[in-house]
Amino acid sequence: MLPRRLPLRFALAASLTLCAGLGVTALLFVGVSHLEYDKMTLAFQQRANLRVAAVHQGLDEAVEVLTVTNQLFSSVAPVTRAQFHDFTTPLLARHPFIEAFNYHRIVAPEQRAGVKLALRQIASGGAPTSDAANQSGAIAAPLYSFIDYLEPMQDNSDAFGLNLSGDRQIGAALARAVAQGHPAATELLNLGSERQTRRGFEVIMPVYRPGAPLGSADEREAALMGDTAAIIHAGELVQLILERGGLLSDPSIHLSVFASAVPDPARHVFGGADAPSAPLAPGLSGALARWLSFDYPDQFARTLDVAGQPWHVRVTLTPRALLADHLGSLSTLVCGVLFSLLMAAFVHTLVQRSRRVQKLVDQRTADLKHSNRRLIDDVAARARTELALQESEQRFRHLVTMSSDWYWEQDANFRFTLITGGNIAKAGALLGRLIGKTRWETVPGMVSSDWGRAHIELVRRHQPFSALEYTVIDDAGQTRWVSINGEPLYDGAVFKGYRGTGADITARKRSEQRIHHIAHHDVLTGLPNRVMLKDRLHQAIGYAQRSGRPVWVMLIDLDRFKFVNDSMGHKAGDLLLQTVAARLLAALRETDTVARLSGDEFVAILIEQPQECLSVEIVQRVMEAVARPVLLDGKEFQVTCSIGVAALPPGGDASHPLIEHADIAMYRAKKLGRNNFQFYTPAMNEEALERLRIETALRHALERDEFVLHYQPQVDLNSGQIVGMEALLRWQHPELGMVAPQRFIALAEETGLIVPIGAWVMRNACRQNQAWHDAGLGSLRMAVNLSARQFGSKTLVADIAAVLAETGLRPACLELELTESLFMNDVTLAVELLHSMKALGVNIAIDDFGTGYSSLSYLSGFPIDVLKIDRSFVNEITRDPNDAAIVDSIIALAHNLKLAVIAEGVETNEQLAYLRRHGCDEMQGYLFSAPLPAAQFELLLRRHLADAASLDECLAA
Repeated sequence: MLPRRLPLRFALAASLTLCAGLGVTALLFVGVSHLEYDKMTLAFQQRANLRVAAVHQGLDEAVEVLTVTNQLFSSVAPVTRAQFHDFTTPLLARHPFIEAFNYHRIVAPEQRAGVKLALRQIASGGAPTSDAANQSGAIAAPLYSFIDYLEPMQDNSDAFGLNLSGDRQIGAALARAVAQGHPAATELLNLGSERQTRRGFEVIMPVYRPGAPLGSADEREAALMGDTAAIIHAGELVQLILERGGLLSDPSIHLSVFASAVPDPARHVFGGADAPSAPLAPGLSGALARWLSFDYPDQFARTLDVAGQPWHVRVTLTPRALLADHLGSLSTLVCGVLFSLLMAAFVHTLVQRSRRVQKLVDQRTADLKHSNRRLIDDVAARARTELALQESEQRFRHLVTMSSDWYWEQDANFRFTLITGGNIAKAGALLGRLIGKTRWETVPGMVSSDWGRAHIELVRRHQPFSALEYTVIDDAGQTRWVSINGEPLYDGAVFKGYRGTGADITARKRSEQRIHHIAHHDVLTGLPNRVMLKDRLHQAIGYAQRSGRPVWVMLIDLDRFKFVNDSMGHKAGDLLLQTVAARLLAALRETDTVARLSGDEFVAILIEQPQECLSVEIVQRVMEAVARPVLLDGKEFQVTCSIGVAALPPGGDASHPLIEHADIAMYRAKKLGRNNFQFYTPAMNEEALERLRIETALRHALERDEFVLHYQPQVDLNSGQIVGMEALLRWQHPELGMVAPQRFIALAEETGLIVPIGAWVMRNACRQNQAWHDAGLGSLRMAVNLSARQFGSKTLVADIAAVLAETGLRPACLELELTESLFMNDVTLAVELLHSMKALGVNIAIDDFGTGYSSLSYLSGFPIDVLKIDRSFVNEITRDPNDAAIVDSIIALAHNLKLAVIAEGVETNEQLAYLRRHGCDEMQGYLFSAPLPAAQFELLLRRHLADAASLDECLAA
């Protein structure tokens, strides 16, 4: 059956392959052809656009020449004939397409005779001038236009003195130029005596009386005293434009120009009126000729405006032979057909090969059956061989099963008789050094050591041993570790010796040493870590108790390490830590211990030595060593440190937590401004405990509802009305009482608790303001402070929008107060965030203005509504001229920037009077009211509204 199926399979597979290849080839041919047509169309449009643009620009430049000539009459009054000649002569030489320049003077009827007589006298030979207006019937006109100036006179003298008031085209062009205020062109004209071969047009531009108003068409017509004109050869102008741009060298582009809005053959000025026909290939005709010489219908037309006259430009692509532009598609077609034929032949080859492979498989199957029978015979032979290898296998059993490096044997006197193995060189021992000797003769110090004597006693009792570890010196003089296993050999009941295995464990021992070092040292700096620090501290305290000398523990914390990490990256931070570690080791004694506690914190343990007492100079030396400049990535940084010192006096209690005390002292140094050191005192511990107690209570204050809001009114200084209030946080602790804000606000900011607390303040303040609004107490503005942690939150804008939606408060009734320092870390992000907040409709105020950066750049660039003058300036405005000047400047600056100003901390009438006198908008302070709980503030609002109503009734009466 196989000979019958193969031809059918070949026919089907080869046919499908050929059909698929031809189909894909056809699709590729069509696709590539479309791409070629698109490419041709795009290239043609680009070249056509280039020529049309060149023609348009050249025509505009020709009109510009007349504008330059006209400016002569605008700048020089009057213009003499010599000046007109000198001015136009170089223009005629530069622009050969200009036939002549004219100046037409407009005269009244009563001046006509005198002007004609003057022109006749100027004309050469005294010949009488012609009069176009009177050549047929002497038509009378209200104004007459004579050709007064004419350049060049040669070949144009017949036109000098000509009256053009009866010329319809020139009159219409002049009227358009006066009405539009721009040059105007005539229609196509026959020039001079060459009426049948040279055609052109005339561009006219009015000349007005100097100083006359020209704002309207009527004013320009009243000021008209003549016009300048240029007679231009249209065909030569287009020819020159295209030659100058090198656009006449492409024979595949045909350009036609008409001085009309449509391609009128009567107004054709350049090129052929019809596109050339496609050239046929020699000897071809009919369908084949049409196929090989496509007549592409690509054509580009554009209508241009030339001084008020429409010109039509038409660009046509000259037909080309098919092969000139379709080489890619034809190549695709030919290659695709050839590839399809090759693939069909390849499939045929595969079918034939499959047939040969099937025959080969049948033959190999028979061979395998024969080989299988031979393998059975080989197995039996191998079984016999294995019996002979059993004794050798017993000898090397330990080496194989225990992954050892060598195998050894000893005689009954414990002397080596055999040492073999592929890895014996690892131990670095020569066979000649060991054969014939006992182990304790080859291992130095074994006989004199406890472990060595125990081993010798063991083997003399003929006992097995394992994992005996000791060191040897190899041939290179290096110390190596080996591990030995051994068992006694017996011939019946007679002791014959020992045999066993050995392994080189030097790598493992060194790894154990490295692990031990890593477990007790910092990986980055190599200094002792927290584990070894505790051991060293325990040893130092024991030494101090025995010797009666004091011990100091210094905790060293880098001040600007986070800045280096954030600005330069962790690689630079690691380099800084390594540099500081090296400097600390160099600044202290070898007997002192320097350890890295964590991050950028180091600990030094100093023990007083007989030759050197502990003193402050040692701490100062450490600070100076750390503060030396460090070069990181080519930039110089100076990082200071804060040090806390805890001292254990001679005979002191070993239970003193020295590291904790040093940490408390270091925190005190940080609090005092960094870059200093502090010795621990018991008072510091009380302060730390107070801080811990406040922090612990603060973490539960929000969930226990211990926070309350007080409100301080903000009063308009012009009307005296309450226009807003600031929400101030208070903490009513059940045991500590009313906790002052300065005791917990900074701690909340540091621990991050300020974020949920700030959200609680904003929500409750907005809810309270909406409640007062619903109660009819007015639409007051509620000011809420934003902390740095809140301002840095990614969900701040969404949280504000959610609070406004939840409480129903209008955004205009919420004012968010921010300090200047919030903007300085990332100005770009701050601008974006403030604009997003402002888009919600809330007001934005700058709190404590004048105490921070006070940069005019952010005042002008940020969407700010209110400036709040800090109370530190308001307190002394009536006594300190400097504070008064600052307050005056802030008020003036805010008003110039259209910002409102609120003064904080107003407590005296003198301060109030000063602020009113200098235009402050609002005030806030104890002079009007202290911060009040919500209930008392509501009573204040009602009383204030009642007083205002009573005053209005009195005024109405």
